[in-house]
Amino acid sequence: MQPSYDPKDFRALTFHDRVSEFLAGRDTPRDYLERCLSVIEAREPTVRAWVSLNIEGSRKAADESTRRYRDGRPSSPIDGMPVGIKDLFLTRDMPTKMGSPLFENYFPKQDTASVQALRAAGAIILGKAVTTELGMSHPGPTTNPFSEKHSPGGSSSGSAAAIGAGMVPVTLGSQVVGSAIRPAGFCANYALKPSFGALNRGERLAFSQAHLSVHAGSLNDMWSVAYQIAQRVGGDPGQPGLMGPAELHQPLRPARLVVIEAEGWANTGAAVREAFEGLIDRLRGEGVEIVTRQNNAVVEAFEQSIGDSLALCRDICAYELRWTLQNIIAEHGQGLSESLMTRYEISKTMSLDDYRSVVIRREAARQALASMSAVGDAMICLSSVSPAPLMGNNDKDSGVTHTTGLPAFNAWTSVTGAPAISLPLLAIDGLPVGVQIVGTRHEDHRLTGIGDWIRSRILAA
Repeated sequence: MQPSYDPKDFRALTFHDRVSEFLAGRDTPRDYLERCLSVIEAREPTVRAWVSLNIEGSRKAADESTRRYRDGRPSSPIDGMPVGIKDLFLTRDMPTKMGSPLFENYFPKQDTASVQALRAAGAIILGKAVTTELGMSHPGPTTNPFSEKHSPGGSSSGSAAAIGAGMVPVTLGSQVVGSAIRPAGFCANYALKPSFGALNRGERLAFSQAHLSVHAGSLNDMWSVAYQIAQRVGGDPGQPGLMGPAELHQPLRPARLVVIEAEGWANTGAAVREAFEGLIDRLRGEGVEIVTRQNNAVVEAFEQSIGDSLALCRDICAYELRWTLQNIIAEHGQGLSESLMTRYEISKTMSLDDYRSVVIRREAARQALASMSAVGDAMICLSSVSPAPLMGNNDKDSGVTHTTGLPAFNAWTSVTGAPAISLPLLAIDGLPVGVQIVGTRHEDHRLTGIGDWIRSRILAA
């Protein structure tokens, strides 16, 4: 069957619009959960988004949430929301297998900080979503919810696919290079990769540019979950945490948008280019001034500063992962993919001075990001260079295999720590293609308003 995704017709699963029904007694969190479970039962054999499901525990939590609504005392606006957790993050009631057979029996029986926050807010931790091997390049079994022949992206594969399939309204993912925004675009998610450090990564602090991400069927649910996490467990150690009020920003028309090419534009096919340029023309028609590297020297300087972000990410990740991989190899001897072993071999060629060099270059890019606030209200670019690749794809860049799609439009936001939101605005050959809007540090909340305005204009009938 040919994919037939259309962003104007697709209706994702949402939660915020059911809360008034819960309070009025016309719907319940338990009934909402059962509807989610019905979709999972129907679609999971093909999509394969989940590693583990805690159905019994979720039903118990949903019944407790139903009682709180009946008493008029929900714990938060996300009380009763079923949520999926990327299987890199600890959950006390399910194992954390991290996409590797070497961790098949890894069950610490602890909750990571963000999961603690969600439980405290009354959310239902329904299951663990598939990740690629240790959150890197080697894929898991998940397929794209719009075509089983295509990849869902990675490493937040199951997190993105579960949203696109309408299984749950929100999932948690993560991004070190392109692991959240790219699969979000492939699977028609709204997704927030927040400002670096804005959401607490818990035990996932080994990578110096890892971000916790939120995937959702709506901007409202995306922001609400991010806010509830931040209010309870803050950001990473030493970081001020996510900034902004509890409610989504009102739609905000940008006066100027900066189009960023990064390393992605040169790798983008003609059909995707044409669709994106059409979107930009529509925004011009709405009175938005478009700024590019061709007409602004500050933008050109910034583009130069982020021009080797893929290589920076490759080297930073390899060096920081080296000792973890050495421990795994010492314990197990084998069982890691060829892709991960390639990264390990790269790491062994790097000295401390090599690492210092790439970190210094990353810091220069982060400093350059600040200059962009004077040029435009936000930046805009594609979430990926193409629709989702076929399963088994083996694209290579900088000596690393990217089985779930090339992160050439994503690495720069991970390097700079900029907040990015993927919007499901385009379709190519019946498959979703996301568009991301990007801000400077701590502009996450304002970015939701710009994203909401763009969404309303582009998806208008």
